[in-house]
Amino acid sequence: MFILLSKFLPLLVYPLGLSLLLLLIALFFIGKKKNLKWLIALILLLLWAASTAPVANAFARSLEWQYRPLTDIPTADAIVVLGGGTEPAIPPRRSVEINSAGDRVFAAARLYREGKAPVLILSGGNIDWLSNNASTPADQMADMLSFLGVPSSALILENTSQNTYENALHTKAIMEEKGFDQVLLVTSAIHMPRSVSLFEKQGVSVIPVPVDYSVVENTTAPSTLDIILGLLPSAGNLSTTTNALKEYLGIWMYTLQGWI
Repeated sequence: MFILLSKFLPLLVYPLGLSLLLLLIALFFIGKKKNLKWLIALILLLLWAASTAPVANAFARSLEWQYRPLTDIPTADAIVVLGGGTEPAIPPRRSVEINSAGDRVFAAARLYREGKAPVLILSGGNIDWLSNNASTPADQMADMLSFLGVPSSALILENTSQNTYENALHTKAIMEEKGFDQVLLVTSAIHMPRSVSLFEKQGVSVIPVPVDYSVVENTTAPSTLDIILGLLPSAGNLSTTTNALKEYLGIWMYTLQGWI
């Protein structure tokens, strides 16, 4: 039930879903022009703000920059890679593909090749009622890593978890079985604060290896044109704001559950 609610209820809190909900409410104020005017103005302001670069970058930066890349990554017992960076081989796709979070897979392959750990734990399963695909994120990552030259003998698949909490829970069980003490944790930078908190709550010693940054340092001062363009709404900025809000909402919900 928690997984079901956690997937659907937040949709009403994210900017787009909240705006649609408010528009639905606005239908009941059609006869009250004054109230309707203020409600529509609120909806427009909400969508515009969430779709601008300053707002999107501020939200994302507050999460992503909590963990910066290490200059010298130490060795560990294993590399844990959280699912979410791949797409299944469903026609017309000819094979497994990566998405915007696919840096997780490439970073894991690089860490393995650099000798940072002898094995990789690939964590990610399917939610049955959301996907009828037999291939899980863990399976898909294994397929991509094999293509990148990582031997199958170095891959441990954890393909039953349905959320980040279960990623941590099931990975902990594998670590206890294998006698691992410390792992390199690879996931998107925006997802790292919640992931670290969940793994540490399970008593797992993690070294964060964040990737997939959406906000980077400015090497030059933005021009007037850059500032103006940043204030124009875009779907990309709205997506970034939504992803950041998803993480904050996830942290709040997991804290209520006692998982963090």
